[in-house]
Amino acid sequence: MFREITPLVKAIIIINAVLFILTYYIYPNLLYYLAAYYPMSESFKSWQIITHMFTHGGWMHLLFNMFTLFSFGPVLEKILGQRKFIIFYLVCGLGSFVIYNLWNYFQIMQLARELTATNVNPAAVFANADIFNINNAFYNSLNPDGKQLFQLLVTPMVGASGAIFGVITAFAILFPNAELMLMFIPVPIKAKVLLPIVIAGSLYLGFSQFEGDNIAHFAHLGGALIGFLWIRNWKSNQNRFDRF
Repeated sequence: MFREITPLVKAIIIINAVLFILTYYIYPNLLYYLAAYYPMSESFKSWQIITHMFTHGGWMHLLFNMFTLFSFGPVLEKILGQRKFIIFYLVCGLGSFVIYNLWNYFQIMQLARELTATNVNPAAVFANADIFNINNAFYNSLNPDGKQLFQLLVTPMVGASGAIFGVITAFAILFPNAELMLMFIPVPIKAKVLLPIVIAGSLYLGFSQFEGDNIAHFAHLGGALIGFLWIRNWKSNQNRFDRF
């Protein structure tokens, strides 16, 4: 049942695959226009809040997300219906964008305060943080805090991971006792056990900020949170209607 691909899941996978080929092999610069940036950055464009969740930075990123969607998405589409499923998917992606940038906000404001304390105007960094027109001379003139702020403002957010985490969360809420087989784990693990482990791991990695870790862990958590709230509300409404 869970392996039968449904129309919307199939369409989402095709869109992601086509955009990956376009941005990875044919028009690499297109990725910078479709990825999402911090909303106060000069690099931010309004359409990015949707387009970023259909782009990916590499083959493994794409394959992991699409395989996960293929594994869990069809059953949700069948249960929710196509209209509710696509709304759910997009809302989880939007939620991940919002929560990821709330985390960025606190980091960016802290760096801005530190720059102000050293008599450096952070507004100049915001004004020059344009991924489409990088001013290398300006960047090289910045102190370490200024460079870190600049990098946060021009670092793209890409991937369907936020929406995918919403899908995984919804599946775990609806089918808590479903036994899942995961790579490198030789025994099945129930969805209600796996979900807290995944959430705890994302929280730890998000706050730890290990050097070289370029994964947007708080985007994952944002998608999971929205998925949890959305599916719990849907279940409550279903239970209320069932009583009539």
